[in-house]
Amino acid sequence: MKKSGCVIIALFLAVCGSMFANVFLLALLGMKGSTVGSTRLLQPRSFEEVIVQEGSTSSEKIAVIPLDGIIANGAAGSLGDNMVEDFKLALEQAQNDNSVKAVVISVDSPGGEITASDVLFNSLREFSKHKPTVVYFNSIGASGAYYMACGSNYIMCNSTTFTGSIGVIISTLNYRELFGKIGLQSVVFKSGKFKDMLNGAREMTLEEQEYVQSLVMQSYGRFVGIVAKARKLDEQKLRSGVADGRILSGEDALAAKLVDKLGYVEDAYAKARELSKATGAQVIRYKRSVSFSDFFRVFGESRSPSIKIDILEKAQALEPGRVYLLPAIFAP
Repeated sequence: MKKSGCVIIALFLAVCGSMFANVFLLALLGMKGSTVGSTRLLQPRSFEEVIVQEGSTSSEKIAVIPLDGIIANGAAGSLGDNMVEDFKLALEQAQNDNSVKAVVISVDSPGGEITASDVLFNSLREFSKHKPTVVYFNSIGASGAYYMACGSNYIMCNSTTFTGSIGVIISTLNYRELFGKIGLQSVVFKSGKFKDMLNGAREMTLEEQEYVQSLVMQSYGRFVGIVAKARKLDEQKLRSGVADGRILSGEDALAAKLVDKLGYVEDAYAKARELSKATGAQVIRYKRSVSFSDFFRVFGESRSPSIKIDILEKAQALEPGRVYLLPAIFAP
């Protein structure tokens, strides 16, 4: 009887402890924002700072913002679950921090969605009006990543970096013959002749091909125009030259005036110090901070052992029919 009583008491205390912990966490979550009327005003999320390179003074900083992977709205990135919004938040944090004198964008990306790339470009361009920015391409900084970089004050990369790929791509799959072999047939009801123009169960008409190509060239025209203006290059020479979708090495990009200098990421830090006249600034890197939502998500997800084998895993995120600024190898 005594043992049973002890077990009941222990269970009761455990339940009470769990309830108390939940109430405590909810209270902390509530403290993160203030309430005005029925609307909760959440405080903007901030990123942790990790010292990358010491300086002679801690009152001045060069902030490094990472941008890795395929650029897409809603895609996870180095700073959180939404690389586009997190990039904008990181720039906002650097803008509001008076001790941050310049920013280095450390890039490892083949590009991505055209709209997401344009948003990053515009955010970086606006920031660059207030504080110096240096983009550094590590292994790859191509297509949409290069588009984004045109919003900066200075672009650097390694001689072995792959960059360029100034071009636009839309792709789809044609599985008409496969359907015929397995006895499947696509039945489509549409409101207009172009509504299913990327339907892979049939051949595209010439009119459809011309229309899709015009969309591609419209986006391409904007891309080339941005590059020409940012790099002070002749647009027609770009179109007939390196802006044909080709990948360039760092050395070729320098010769084509697509980048300002070759070097290592430490050279990009030095350039940021030079541009901001903060020669003694320490270099810090923004890092994702763990939030309560991350805590709950970890415990809420069901995890089971699995084996995952991916070939060009990142390319699987691409969707047929979307407009991308990517090298052709990433097309589905």
